[in-house]
Amino acid sequence: MAYVQTGAILIAEAMDIQQDSLKPRPAIRAAAFSVHIFTAFGAAIALLAMLEAVREHWAGMFQWLGVALIIDAIDGPIARLLKVKDVQPNWSGDVLDLVVDFVTYVFVPAYAIVASGLLLPVAAPLLGIAIIVTSALYFADLRMKADDNHFRGFPALWNAAAFYLFLLHWPPLWSTLLVAALVVLTFMPFHVLHPVRVVRLRWLTMSLIAIWAVLSLYTLDMDFRVGTGVTVALCAIALWISFSDALIRLVRSFA
Repeated sequence: MAYVQTGAILIAEAMDIQQDSLKPRPAIRAAAFSVHIFTAFGAAIALLAMLEAVREHWAGMFQWLGVALIIDAIDGPIARLLKVKDVQPNWSGDVLDLVVDFVTYVFVPAYAIVASGLLLPVAAPLLGIAIIVTSALYFADLRMKADDNHFRGFPALWNAAAFYLFLLHWPPLWSTLLVAALVVLTFMPFHVLHPVRVVRLRWLTMSLIAIWAVLSLYTLDMDFRVGTGVTVALCAIALWISFSDALIRLVRSFA
């Protein structure tokens, strides 16, 4: 019996040693966790954007939201490169990403839309509440992406919607109707292009996104005082992102 117990202890110790040897080194774990910290900085950037919004420095607000957008664009590839999900299994990058996305894509832009005076005063707070509630539900919807990585419905890109409201500066009634329409379209069965993950015509999409980024930076530098050509180009790119899938499906139906 003693021999059996001794053998069992030796086997258990050997298994513990093997498991310890399989654990990532501290440096690798630290590098993986630093990606989570990098993602979390997006929420800190949202605070800076909110401070600019409270001061009604709208161009400054969008510049900070642009920094958050860059963080959101590159943290995923870095996380996959470092295998963060495997190295740090106790921390959910997906949940963290959703938290940061909500404050940068929804909460700060919703405040700007409501507080900027672009909407009808009586409708602004109600639409602000609608933006927050519907976006929270959208983020929780496991069907928010189609199998081909298109978004289902308007994908709560209220940072982009707010940018175009400031760019176009329509009469309050028109802006109010646009925001109300986007709230409804959040749950409508149409597909919106994901600029990075949709494979179809990715070269065209990425080229348009690069052009959009340059024109947007110019627009913010000019505090939205840009010519018709820039405005038309920015709107055309937005229409392509929003309705290219429907257009391609329509063309193929006649082919």
